[in-house]
Amino acid sequence: MTTLHLAQGAKASRILGVGSFQPERVVTNDELSQRIDTTDQWIRERVGIAERRYAAKDERLVDMAVIAGSKALADAGLSPSDVDTVILANCTMPTPIPNGAAQVADRIGVKAAGAFDLNAACAGFCYALGTASDLVRSGSAGRVLVIGAEKLTDWVDQDDRANAIIFADGAGSAVVGPAETPGIGPVVWGSAGDLVDMIYMRDDKWIYQEGQSVFRWATTQIAPIALRALKAAGITPSDVDVLIPHQANLRIVESIAKKLRANGAREDMVVADDIVHSGNTSSASIPMAMDHMRAAGRIKPGDVAVLVGFGAGLSYAGQVVICP
Repeated sequence: MTTLHLAQGAKASRILGVGSFQPERVVTNDELSQRIDTTDQWIRERVGIAERRYAAKDERLVDMAVIAGSKALADAGLSPSDVDTVILANCTMPTPIPNGAAQVADRIGVKAAGAFDLNAACAGFCYALGTASDLVRSGSAGRVLVIGAEKLTDWVDQDDRANAIIFADGAGSAVVGPAETPGIGPVVWGSAGDLVDMIYMRDDKWIYQEGQSVFRWATTQIAPIALRALKAAGITPSDVDVLIPHQANLRIVESIAKKLRANGAREDMVVADDIVHSGNTSSASIPMAMDHMRAAGRIKPGDVAVLVGFGAGLSYAGQVVICP
């Protein structure tokens, strides 16, 4: 009987560096109110957004991913040749073929990389991070560049008041590599395919979501996923320094934080609120928030963070990480 050899992977994995990119154009609530029937107060009260960033027409998803990925490599002190795999989480590429990851890898200088796109919508970064961690630990990859990037404005009907106020563009990235002690906990993921009609493409060209239904689902189902991720990592809510959920809606973020505190999380747990100035950037929102919080001094290396993404599918995923 033939016996196959298996690759020898790392003992554990961790995030080695992070980076992000946002387009220059800032779009305020007042600017949106000139086009659609809304106000700054109405938007802030319902979703917590004050402003968001829109990419230029000639600014592509791949362009943003390249910049964010390059920044993460620089932050990790690595060169492109130190990476052998690129995962691009997104749900807004203009066409399914060719994939974006191979284009990003080539432009950054990661030659002959394993490269693939991953679509779990707003849970995409957590899915990709979990996949990257497992690749490193199995020996299938040495170091993985994980990027969440979206150009949602290509897919949003700007006359749709309910959705035009929410979505924005941007990219966030992390480098995953080997470690002696775990820096990325087990991914806890799942889906609710019976609720697929809550978020879908209207007329095959516009993102549409049943806002109230999504809100109820997220505020009841996502905090338990975060608690499951903590249990899988062998820690308790009181060990958490930072909560970084997908930046879908500030009220959802606050609800998740409240439920974690009700289960033992500390009052001084730092909670990501990047949505206020970045809007909902789907798979880019978690790594972007982490990078922005670190730059602002709100988190520091060694902090214990729980990440949890959720969105269309309906898909969800979460894991505990040690901040780089």
